[in-house]
Amino acid sequence: GNVLGIRHEALILAIEALKEGKIVAAKGLGGFHLFVDAQNEESVQMLRKRKHREEKPFALMFPTLDSIEAQCEVSDKEKAILLSGESPIVLLTKRLKVEGDIAVTPAVAPRNPNLGVMLPYTPLHHTLMRELQFPVVATSGNLSDEPICINELDALERLEGIADVFLIHDRPIVRSVDDSVVRIMMDRPLVLRRSRGYAPLPVSIKEQGSSVLAVGGHLKNTIALSIKENVFISQHIGDLETAQSLTAFEETIESIKELYEPSEEYIVCDMHPEYISTKAAHEMDLPVIAVQHHHAHIVSCMAENQIEGDVLGIAWDGAGYGTDKTIWGGEFLHATLTDFKRVGYFKPFRIPGGDKAIKEPRRTALGLLIEMFKGRIADYRDLATIKAFDVGELKTIQQMLDKELNSPETSSVGRLFDAVASLIGLHQYVRFEGQAAMELEYALKGLDLKDSYDFEVVLRMAEEIDSVG
Repeated sequence: GNVLGIRHEALILAIEALKEGKIVAAKGLGGFHLFVDAQNEESVQMLRKRKHREEKPFALMFPTLDSIEAQCEVSDKEKAILLSGESPIVLLTKRLKVEGDIAVTPAVAPRNPNLGVMLPYTPLHHTLMRELQFPVVATSGNLSDEPICINELDALERLEGIADVFLIHDRPIVRSVDDSVVRIMMDRPLVLRRSRGYAPLPVSIKEQGSSVLAVGGHLKNTIALSIKENVFISQHIGDLETAQSLTAFEETIESIKELYEPSEEYIVCDMHPEYISTKAAHEMDLPVIAVQHHHAHIVSCMAENQIEGDVLGIAWDGAGYGTDKTIWGGEFLHATLTDFKRVGYFKPFRIPGGDKAIKEPRRTALGLLIEMFKGRIADYRDLATIKAFDVGELKTIQQMLDKELNSPETSSVGRLFDAVASLIGLHQYVRFEGQAAMELEYALKGLDLKDSYDFEVVLRMAEEIDSVG
């Protein structure tokens, strides 16, 4: 691209561009950010359009702690995390009323009572924010679902259609590192995305005889490397959905091995045979251990909290490959660090369309309704879910379920939340993963609900909790 200015002049031009509502790609500590005025709705909507990020919330950078407190509720613990050396994005509750004209546009986080905020953490950030004195969207420099850009040539190529101006410096970035995300839950910090400031800090375990490389799952991928009593966890890599993500995955493996020079003896992967990370594990010239998805969730919690022995582990998520080759996701496991027994799960139901249902909660809800009421769907035409289909679609989906065509069975609680969001009319389609469940949480926030549904525990090979009866 054309050089518009250098040194101080470059900073002035970038500041002017942001004040004019333009999108600035700025090279940071672990990659590029895309900055835009968070109070300018037109500019934020333009960023959404160019980045292909329709409704997923954007993170914000504020100039000062006072400016954050003017727009969000901030507890002492949240304040301490914002001011910490890690400087993560912290999820805060929006104030119901913001004085004056300083409020960020609703386009930053549509229908969301929270904002993800952070403070400047590099000299470049401090210089920009001191001059701007207004909050900016500070989102990863990438197209949605791609890794963050870390060098100028890559950024100019991949962000050309997004950014109006590029602000760069001559410090090389060796490893891509996204901003970490933290939320206070039950009065303690919960790291939702472990990256800048937190990775590759280790988790301590009992010393192991063998060094192990764990290659992670398909979504929200990270890798881990055990050396003696430490497990070093990589930065957030992301969903392994694109060629760029696969390259980042491979580079992270090489980078962490170069950093710690292990003599790994085993590779550990998810047992799902179609995961890219699983296939990559089997291409490495070492013995492979496949671990069940939900057992891995539970053992990671045990390790993080220094728990040994037997536990009843409860793992609820969107999907994980089960030992019976079905999709699990509402699991009660009698687990140790090395083994588990499935002692309970939510009653499975079929999802018409498989992965398509992830973006269409109406499909999940319809599968649930048909499991509950069998052939009596016509009696429930007033439900929001049924209204979301025309007669032809209902007939086709009924046939799919009857013939078990592209309608996998699942015990997933994540899909159960999606179904409820559809049934009460919140969402029939979603724009990003988890949107329906998030907005269901927001709809229930503050309600003093003490009602409950009856349920049965059915004794079979494992105890089955009947969530659909």
